[in-house]
Formats: sequence, structure tokens, C-alpha cells
Amino acid sequence: MSFAAKLKKRLEASIKAKRDFLENAEKLAAVDKIAEVVLNAYKTGGRLYIAGNGGSAADAQHLAAEFVSRLAKDRNPLPAEALTVDSSIITAIGNDYGFDKIFSRQVEGKMRAGDIFLGITTSGASANINNALKTCREKGFTTIIFCGRDGGEAGTLADYRLIADGDETSVIQELHLALEHALCACVEDDLFGA
Repeated sequence: MSFAAKLKKRLEASIKAKRDFLENAEKLAAVDKIAEVVLNAYKTGGRLYIAGNGGSAADAQHLAAEFVSRLAKDRNPLPAEALTVDSSIITAIGNDYGFDKIFSRQVEGKMRAGDIFLGITTSGASANINNALKTCREKGFTTIIFCGRDGGEAGTLADYRLIADGDETSVIQELHLALEHALCACVEDDLFGA
């Protein structure tokens, strides 16, 4: 198969996943609710903590950068942190407690009442994300999950969930990125004017 044919196939899968999402009223309502929850956290002094593995770790960093720097307009920074960026913390926790604790340990040490944990996992089965969700539940912190497929365990642990359509990890991640940008745009427009 030629490169152009492969690209066409992948783009068609990505477009289908986005179209399926757009046609799902329940998922669109979840988008509205999640934006409202994040907005309320920012309006009351909360912070956003974001985590993922692999490509989703890069998404966590990307989304944190959009909130702290800006997405589309000059504005005041918003407090957001990717729990994936401090190699000393990650390797210390991984070494001392295990890789499955790298986010839950940070949640315990950093999060306070009014903060939000947003996990990104295409499978919903990432042990370190799921442990962070469990820790948040024990501590009473609000949780959001962006996941794929059937949501996995993460989909059952989070307070709010967005399940991206698609069977391939790359298609799910592409939809997650669109959702992440839309979330940031909603927050920017509400807090700083459209």
C-alpha cells in the first residue's frame, strides 16, 4: 500500500471517530459537564493536574502548556501541571514504590481540596492512572478521564469520563487532542472573554 493510500485510510478513520463523537448526544453533554467542572475549579482557586503514559504523557504536557501559557489569546496563566515531567520524582517513586505509583504518590503530595486530576489513557487499563484515580477518590478530589475503547477500569473510577471513539490508539489520541484543545478553549473564552 502506498503512503498516500495509508494516509487516506488513517485520515478516514480519524474523521469517522470525530463524526461518531459529534453525533453522540451523551458524549457532547459530558464535554459540557467537564468544561463546567474545570471552570468551577479555576474560579474557586483550584489547580489541574494531568497525567498519562507514552503519547498520552505528551498530551498531558501539551495540555498543561496550553493552560499555563495560552491556547488562542493573551491572558493570565492558569495553574496546570503535567505529572509526567519531573524525571527525578518519577524515577524515585518508580524505584521506591513501583511504576504503578508514580502518579498516585504525586497526587497525595501535591493535590489539595478544589483541585482536579485529569488522566489520559487510551486503554483505560493503565495501573498508574487507575491508582491515581483511586487515591483521588479516597482523598475526595474530583477526577476526569479521557479514555478510549470501552473506558476500561479508568472509566469506572473517574467522576467524569470522555470515551473517544476508534479502535486504534492513534485515532483515540487524535480525538483526545481535539477534546483537550476544546476544553482549554472553553475555559479561556469563559474566563477571559470570547
